This record gives sequence, C-alpha cells and structure tokens, in this order.
Amino acid sequence: MNGHFVISGGPGTGKSTLIAALREAGMPCFDEVSRQIIVESNQNGTDLLPWSNLEAFAAECHRRMKAQLLEKEVEGLCFYDRGIPDIIAYLRNGGKPVPQYLYNDGKRYAKLVLVAPPWKEIFVNDSERPQSFEECQRLHNLLLEAYTELGYRVVMLPKVSVEQRVDFVISEVCEFRV
Repeated sequence: MNGHFVISGGPGTGKSTLIAALREAGMPCFDEVSRQIIVESNQNGTDLLPWSNLEAFAAECHRRMKAQLLEKEVEGLCFYDRGIPDIIAYLRNGGKPVPQYLYNDGKRYAKLVLVAPPWKEIFVNDSERPQSFEECQRLHNLLLEAYTELGYRVVMLPKVSVEQRVDFVISEVCEFRV
C-alpha cells in the first residue's frame, strides 16, 4: 500500500511545524517545495513567485514535488508538506488553466490527505507567506476541492497542540493502512 501521505492546508495553518515534529518523531518527511522556491527566488532576485509568475512557479513546484516522490520509495510511512494537488489549487486560485499532467501526477499519493484548517490564532504572515487570513481560507476551500476531485479521503487536523496533532496523524494513517 502507498505510504506517501500529504499534509496540506492553506498558508499559516501549522503544516511545517507538524512536519518538523513528525520528523523529530523519526518519520521520513519532505519539506514544502513552494516555500523553498519562494526563499530562493527572494534571495536570487528572480520572479519565480506565485504572485508574479504563477504558471512558472507552479511548473517548478511540480518538477520538485515529482522528484520528491521519485526520491523516496518507502515500505513504511512518509509525509509531504503539500502535494501535487496543491498546485491545482494554486492555479485555480490565480485563475490560470490547470495542465492535465497535474491531475495525473496528483493521484500518486496515499488516498488519505490530512488537511490543516485555517486557524486564526496561529496564523502569521512572513516574507514567504504574505497572504491574508481570508486568502488562506479561500485557498483552503480550493485545496479541499482539488483533493476531493482526485479521489482522496480528506481528514481535517484538529486545532490542538503539535504533540496532539502528531498523535492524531499517526493514528489516522495507521487506521487507514489497516
């Protein structure tokens, strides 16, 4: 059974913190490529940013996310901070067309996706995440739509401590794999 599980959600919902905690607990994890691309673009002064060149940004996200999938063939569990279906939501949010290859490659994860809901109390902006809370909510809805459309079972992460979220994720994933 596919052990590649995506943790998705809008910006500022605690995904990266959860991924770090899962990694600390000994789970294989992959960091968010979109954030890495934004950091690199800001450092290099390029326009490979979702707010200035969304289609090129989406293509680079896809290239790196697909490489992540090919890099790690696992027998056990593996977690991804965002997945290829997130790119579909990015493009829809920007009013851009979605290439068919994203629908095809977006089906390559375990059919359970864990989604961090918008959570005003932990939401913060930074240089890689300039979106407002309202934009986070809009992207959240588009993420749910994309994952559901691709046949994923969507499970919302509870708004609890990081430790409790880790326990929840492990429980949900183990139950799903049985």
